[in-house]
Amino acid sequence: METEELKRLLKVGIVAALEASEEILEVYGMDDFQVEVKEDKSPLTIADKRSNARIEQHLIKTGIPILSEEGEKKSFNERKEWETLWVVDPLDGTKEFVKRNGEFTVNIALVHNNRPVLGVIYVPIKETLYFAAENYGAYKLNINSGGKEVSGIESLVAKATKLPSVMDKEEFVVVGSRSHMSVETHEFINKLKKSHDRIKLVSAGSALKLCMVAEGVADIYPRFAPTMEWDIASGHAIANEAGKRVVVHSSGNELEYNRENLVNPWFVVKE
Repeated sequence: METEELKRLLKVGIVAALEASEEILEVYGMDDFQVEVKEDKSPLTIADKRSNARIEQHLIKTGIPILSEEGEKKSFNERKEWETLWVVDPLDGTKEFVKRNGEFTVNIALVHNNRPVLGVIYVPIKETLYFAAENYGAYKLNINSGGKEVSGIESLVAKATKLPSVMDKEEFVVVGSRSHMSVETHEFINKLKKSHDRIKLVSAGSALKLCMVAEGVADIYPRFAPTMEWDIASGHAIANEAGKRVVVHSSGNELEYNRENLVNPWFVVKE
């Protein structure tokens, strides 16, 4: 896709994410809110639903089909005809949201020909925005409470930090899931210890793990437990533009999207 078109769509995605975060924070501030349990045993709150509704209000205007965790799921026979689609997780890290630890995000990606070409991740509690578009770079921006008006992408880029921003570390940093650290992940980390003198293991929730590798805060993120396409598509786009790779662990090939099975294979995010 042309860079100018991606920049236009990037603005749409950023505005949608910022507005969705307002819906999320309104629920987050409640003394109590109901938590449902979906068929896959994952939690669902009214914040997920309200965020999704607000995001879809914006994305539907682009005429590009939407694949969202909380939206209507089309059959693969229909989806496989989609050259371009939005891939959305309106509240990634619902477990973290319920625990009120702040490590939840809004994830919006644009996938073109099975590759993520645009990514937006917003961290509502920290007011931190990560965004990227193919051949345009990856960026991080801290947005204060009065700065959520998006006049144009160039104005955001002018205030943002280009990724990666952290180059020198004394240790080799491995980031893992706060909620899903599998036996296989521990085995993978033990193998890394043979080639790195000093390894530091850190935990984070939601898509923040991909952002940490994109920033350079972490060197590698192995994920050997189930995730869905909408969990990582936006982070994948950001990682790519920061010069990192998201590869299938078994093959070393780049992870693709809009597959028949939306459950991701095991993957690694790295240099």
